[in-house]
Amino acid sequence: MSRKSRKISSNGIYHIMLRGINRQTIFEDDEDRLRFLTTVKRFKEVSQFNIYSYCLMDNHIHLLLREIDEPVSKAIQRISASYVYWYNQKYERCGHLFQERFKSENVETMPYFFRVVRYIHHNPVKAGLANNVFECKWTSIAEYLGQSQDGLVDIDLVLDLLSPNKSKAIQLFIDYIQISTDDHCLDDNVKVRILDSEVRSHLMKLGITTSSELQQLNMEKRNQIILELKKMHGVSVRQLSRITGISKSVIDRVR
Repeated sequence: MSRKSRKISSNGIYHIMLRGINRQTIFEDDEDRLRFLTTVKRFKEVSQFNIYSYCLMDNHIHLLLREIDEPVSKAIQRISASYVYWYNQKYERCGHLFQERFKSENVETMPYFFRVVRYIHHNPVKAGLANNVFECKWTSIAEYLGQSQDGLVDIDLVLDLLSPNKSKAIQLFIDYIQISTDDHCLDDNVKVRILDSEVRSHLMKLGITTSSELQQLNMEKRNQIILELKKMHGVSVRQLSRITGISKSVIDRVR
């Protein structure tokens, strides 16, 4: 079955997500991240697009772009091909690095545009990599705060829409960007993983020191413990079965 064509944005603005094939790591260190940003900046001159925000995670990237002279798909193709060539040379590997077809969504209205800007900057915070958006090193936040003069990000559209006074606009941006929300824009849908040691530690807190001790409890008490374990964010039925020695079908039925 042929792929559906991407919807064309009426204003040329797209929220783009590039991720590693099989969700593999695409940035091993800061040199890799710097190289990617340098590549984006180089092809910004070639493809003539605007970039309003970005975020580099370990295995995926968020970009908010506006195409001008060239389709955004062509610009992303240029960027990814150049970075992958360099990455493969550095790590002496070959083959694909990015998932073949990048994900995108059209950003048709200004209210949603602002939500995407905020969402992108909050990505590292939601992943537990930083306490707040201002601590995030690999996002476009520094350019908006005037802490970087890199010139990669076209900050004027956002700030001008907030206020003609730049100082006031920056303060309004700060106020808006730090609001914690449950916005779900274009998401990577990565399942949060929890360590076995964390599950065992929680079991200890519940008074269970060994799996055999849990297995010997009466059904009602055992199921109460299992239910508490299932409430842990990121835990899986398979993982609980492995740790407790109780079958997946039994754990799955506990509600």
